[in-house]
Amino acid sequence: MKIVFMGTPDYATQILKELLTCKDIQVPLLVTQDDKPVGRKQVLTPPHIKEWALQNCPEIKIYQPTSLKTEEAREYISSFNPDFIVVAAYGKILPPSILKIAPCINLHASILPNYRGASPIQSSILNQDRYAGVTSMLMEEGLDTGDMLGFSYFKLNEDIKIDALFEKLSVLAAKLSVKTLRNFSLLQPLAQLNADSNYAKKISKQDGLVSFESMSAKEIYIKFRSYDPWPGIYLESGLKLKEIKIVEFKTDTKPATIVEIDKEIIVTCKEGCLAIASLQPPSKKQMSGVEYARGKRLEVGNTLV
Repeated sequence: MKIVFMGTPDYATQILKELLTCKDIQVPLLVTQDDKPVGRKQVLTPPHIKEWALQNCPEIKIYQPTSLKTEEAREYISSFNPDFIVVAAYGKILPPSILKIAPCINLHASILPNYRGASPIQSSILNQDRYAGVTSMLMEEGLDTGDMLGFSYFKLNEDIKIDALFEKLSVLAAKLSVKTLRNFSLLQPLAQLNADSNYAKKISKQDGLVSFESMSAKEIYIKFRSYDPWPGIYLESGLKLKEIKIVEFKTDTKPATIVEIDKEIIVTCKEGCLAIASLQPPSKKQMSGVEYARGKRLEVGNTLV
């Protein structure tokens, strides 16, 4: 089989790695997004998958079109005569001209029709799902609406964080991609029930805003697990909460109050308490909660803002 692979982040890299271990699969072309400026200094940085491919399989040609809608893009991808186009978190919708080249198979990180869209993995944590998984599906013009080819899933640990979940799902997706390709002619595509679908929007920096006064400790911790390291969680003041956990601490003190300063800062929420091991003030380096309290001369009974 000859495969054109389209993907951008490390989730896609894991799938590409698996395909390259298969003797019956060739990947002559990788299509990924443009290099983008990253960080305060806006350093031009290649996508994770491009960086990995350059270091580990330089024989694969890398194509970074600004748009897939051009005749140039269609002709170039077609020139590789792929049997399939495999897509994993590429980040752009494929136009009809590309969809017609070969069967396009997407490895979507949810159990469809749940969480169509840009943030399925974060959504599974935010909504406290019992299971998370991946779906292989035939692509069409709609956003994650194509017929389903296969599933792989597992039971979620209630404390799992986004980075660990990404890793687990990428491994599942990698195995599922090979199984789907090898058994493609035997599979019976299953149409999605649109009535059961929902949309996982693209995450923005504003989604990381939390409040001790209006949110419970559990709600803040769920956001922390979903959004660490990006966009992270932060208070209205810009103070970022970098390492937190829920703790049992009986108190009738109003929310946002520091009730203990020991190895960590313990702060009350609308309901329950959080232990803050480390945080990051605006425009400063990350530091321990205790260091921050000392620097600000905060004491038990003060408000953390």
